[in-house]
Amino acid sequence: MCGFAGFCNFTVDYNEDSSTWYKILQNMNKIQKHRGPDEDGIFLSRFCGMGHVRLSILDLSKGKQPMTRQIGNHISTIVYNGEIYNMPQLRQNLISSGAELTTHSDTEIILTGYLMYGIDFIKQLNGIFAFAIWDESYKILYLCRDRLGVKPLFYTFKSNTLIFSSEIKGILSYPDFKATIDKEGLCEVFGLGPAKTYGKGVFKDVLEVLPGSCLEFKKSSFVVKKYWELESKPHEDNWDTTLEKTRYLVTDAIKMQMLSDVPICTFLSGGIDSSLVTSICNTELKKQNKRLDTYSFDFKNNDKNFKSNFYQPTQDRPYVDIMIQYCSTNHQYLECSNNDLFSYLFKAVDARDLPCMADVEASMLYFCEEVARNHKVALTGECADEIFGGYPWFHKSECFEADCFPWSMDISPRTMLLKDSIMQKLPLYEYSHEAYINTINEVPTLYGEDNIEKRRREISYLNIKWFMQTLLDRMDRTSMYNGLEARVPFADYRIVEYVWNIPWNMKCKNGQVKGLLREAAVEYLPPKILYRRKCPYPKTYDINYEALLKNELINVLNNNSSPLNIFIDINKVKNYINTPTNYSKPFYGQLMAGPQLLAYLLQINYWIEKYNINICL
Repeated sequence: MCGFAGFCNFTVDYNEDSSTWYKILQNMNKIQKHRGPDEDGIFLSRFCGMGHVRLSILDLSKGKQPMTRQIGNHISTIVYNGEIYNMPQLRQNLISSGAELTTHSDTEIILTGYLMYGIDFIKQLNGIFAFAIWDESYKILYLCRDRLGVKPLFYTFKSNTLIFSSEIKGILSYPDFKATIDKEGLCEVFGLGPAKTYGKGVFKDVLEVLPGSCLEFKKSSFVVKKYWELESKPHEDNWDTTLEKTRYLVTDAIKMQMLSDVPICTFLSGGIDSSLVTSICNTELKKQNKRLDTYSFDFKNNDKNFKSNFYQPTQDRPYVDIMIQYCSTNHQYLECSNNDLFSYLFKAVDARDLPCMADVEASMLYFCEEVARNHKVALTGECADEIFGGYPWFHKSECFEADCFPWSMDISPRTMLLKDSIMQKLPLYEYSHEAYINTINEVPTLYGEDNIEKRRREISYLNIKWFMQTLLDRMDRTSMYNGLEARVPFADYRIVEYVWNIPWNMKCKNGQVKGLLREAAVEYLPPKILYRRKCPYPKTYDINYEALLKNELINVLNNNSSPLNIFIDINKVKNYINTPTNYSKPFYGQLMAGPQLLAYLLQINYWIEKYNINICL
């Protein structure tokens, strides 16, 4: 797992002032060094420059990047971030076809596959990836991203130059690129955040390569090519076959993603998703006489402060203990204090380059830092809820009737603290609704499907394209900021393709939330875990943490130079923080309620100051 950045312009010759461009690439590497603390490298040719920082996971000694290869007269160079889980089979296939490979890295597999078969070789990859290939022979730059967007890749154009980077900060480090946010970006932050519209980078003129897409840039054209998308078709398998295929796909994905030349670990919450990943990894490691390392996360004194509600009915610790006993893993309980959580709110913005999921993201950043002290690779249970229908909005009747994003049905918490003048300038409701409608119009329909199934398909699509992407971004930035590779087996595209077309009465067998996945996991989990009610990632309920947020927000707003004062009405804030906190009514998702709104506003203020953002209203 790594990071990369670069630029391409067909109207200049970078070799004429190579030392200047080399230094620019060095700086782009430096600002993303957290993604690859082990090695770095630079490639510079007449029309293209690329930098790379490496976190060594496979072929630790020979997988250095940028990597250049030549077959016949065809020569190309790659920078790549990700893991290709079917790499062993692809490697054998390439060798059988005459390829001469000198490493055991997946980087060489992608590049050699491209040289032999062209960019369509990407369709053979099963993994998480983003890469840039500069084809020196044909003078073409390709930017490609995995099917579900697990790995990030941003780009922009400036004076005929295509600039690209794994993280937005790489683009912002390019000379004379000014960080700017206009009305559209502000609508993203205040109307949709911590989500963002896929394909957009929130900063003005910053875009992202869409999941399942490749960009082709050459002297005469710039083309976006989609190589994968969901397809709706009749599900013809009976229950037994559906169960068997689902079990195979899930277990195979988890086993494949154990591929590593360094020890792996798992995140273990005691829920069905992380527990299933843990159990299968544990079973496989036992065959090698190895013991699995696991980690769970919580907040100091949460056993005293926890408040049960609809979204978070139970704590994780008792269920974690059941799994530790069941699997005999080498486990560490990690806890985050109020002070650490507060300070990491701002580090989380540094990691994401945007205001994010407040303390939900800050705590994950803290925990990933702790895990990274001992491991480079962790497997997680992320994405199962989006794919198998685990969230409450898959089941609540009001979500079927609401003409909006089901995880953010009431926009008023987003607007109630804004100045009236700002509300007049920013069409937040209209912007959010348009984003929702645009997505609904993309949903691949199935002829003959009734209205209820059609709506369930729409909600599934919204989750995959929006909610899951927000969580994938959170996982990538918080882990890679600490040089940790967090893998997401449930986001294997084979699982997504198959489960997408399974009817609801099978996904939710006998009315059981995620009933299909639970039945598929029977042989791996004890009953108390198998049928535990959905409970999301933990958050703190400590009123002392909330007091920290309230005091800091008042301090910020009392400072006339604080950029937040442009948007927020201090009298509205004072009235808000003096009312009882509502933990059970989130403004986003399941976790972001009253305290998280305050934290999100603090992140916005920090973000504008830290990135020296020019605001265009």
